[in-house]
Amino acid sequence: MSNEQTSLRLEKLETLRSQGIPVYPERFSANYELAEASLLEDGISDVRVAGRIRGIRNFSKFTFITISDIAGSLQLLLNKEEIGESSFQQFHNSVDIGDFIGVEGHMYTTRTNEKTLRIQSCVFLGKALRTLPDKWHGLSSIETRYRQRYLDLIMTKETQLRLLARTKMVRAIRRFLEDQHFLEVETPVLQHTSSGAIAKPFRTYHNSLDTELNLRIAPETYLKRLIIGGFTKIFEFAKCFRNEGISPQHLQEFTMVEGYAAYWNYVDTLKLMRDMILFILEETFGTTTITIKGRMIDFSLEWDLISFRDLILRDTGIDIDLYPDVKELYRETKRKNIDLEHADLEVLGRGNFIDLLYKKMCRPQLVKPTFLVQHPIDLSPLARANDQNPTLTDRFQLVVNGAEIINAYSELVDPLEQRRRLEAQALLKSSGDLEAMEMDEDYLTAMEYGMPPISGWGFGIERLLMVLTDSDTIKDCVLFPLTKKV
Repeated sequence: MSNEQTSLRLEKLETLRSQGIPVYPERFSANYELAEASLLEDGISDVRVAGRIRGIRNFSKFTFITISDIAGSLQLLLNKEEIGESSFQQFHNSVDIGDFIGVEGHMYTTRTNEKTLRIQSCVFLGKALRTLPDKWHGLSSIETRYRQRYLDLIMTKETQLRLLARTKMVRAIRRFLEDQHFLEVETPVLQHTSSGAIAKPFRTYHNSLDTELNLRIAPETYLKRLIIGGFTKIFEFAKCFRNEGISPQHLQEFTMVEGYAAYWNYVDTLKLMRDMILFILEETFGTTTITIKGRMIDFSLEWDLISFRDLILRDTGIDIDLYPDVKELYRETKRKNIDLEHADLEVLGRGNFIDLLYKKMCRPQLVKPTFLVQHPIDLSPLARANDQNPTLTDRFQLVVNGAEIINAYSELVDPLEQRRRLEAQALLKSSGDLEAMEMDEDYLTAMEYGMPPISGWGFGIERLLMVLTDSDTIKDCVLFPLTKKV
């Protein structure tokens, strides 16, 4: 804080203090938000608003000031004749762009048709000691935008709109699920095992209990324990942590919305999720038609539905049903000159190998909303096997613009079958597949007390926002993305 601009601002701060003016006062009583005030009729008086100064345009006898917050901005007029010479000079001698002020006055419209508040009184509300970035150039450094998100929110309209949309989206999801009689619950972040998904966990240590713990990768098994305990329709906004590689579509810390309904199957959930997405779009953006990669997509139209096998066959020419052994499948991809660009291909189980093949060759082609169904069972250790074909699961994923935004199952509720599958996963883990699931005896014990038919679903808030706002990277969809320590 040693540059020339900061020194000048510190001098102004001390001048204000010497005049007995509080530079960081306790409060200001506003009666309108800035966005509300900008819609008021001309002539309305006693309007009190506050905000950060984003622009000052000086003329000899008057000054136009723009103040803003996350949701809106308002032009103010400071007129020397209306507020007096001393107050006019006081403002110009002590106030900088970036400072906070509170004002009272009445509304009028300028000759250039801009809603403006004519200031009758002005109160200083906070000094900025650092200069904001140049408003015309904004924040060009991506690293700065993530590391100092508060500056990005001040300077970048796109960021403001996107992250306000996130808040609206969360509110819409809660309202939709509560209207469908789902109850919101909370489950532990610190867990003894990393069950509920296929991912590598973050590990931590509990000093008092003298034990290793994982940060949860999913809330699944605890939510299912609640179904066992008598809840029938539940959901959770769950912070989850996965120690995965960095990519434009992955965060290591993210918000998962996961829910379960007793006595439902995945077809019931599929209908619920479609209705939910349409509700989110209407509530968040006011439309069901959005632009993705330059294409207008109307989500209210019928969505595609395709099986995992048919999709891979269509895009690669490989029928995965003909290769029950992962080594044969690996050889077939080599024969087709498909490079999966993965360091540990030969230790992957069949499920994770097929998943990699799909993610590399098929998923990027799915732009319109598409329900992907009939996943191989070795890809879904917690899903119910299909009654007609036990090698497949009763599961769907919703894919939009090459991103999986919802994952849903008819859940596996047979404790003996669950034990067999977790044992198979544990074997894969011991053979070097770091993303395979581990054994969870406590969950198996809970299952043995009996479970009803269940369907469940999960999706990441950031991934959904990324797709619906056509963002290039998922980091743009979280308020404070993790960055390297400087």
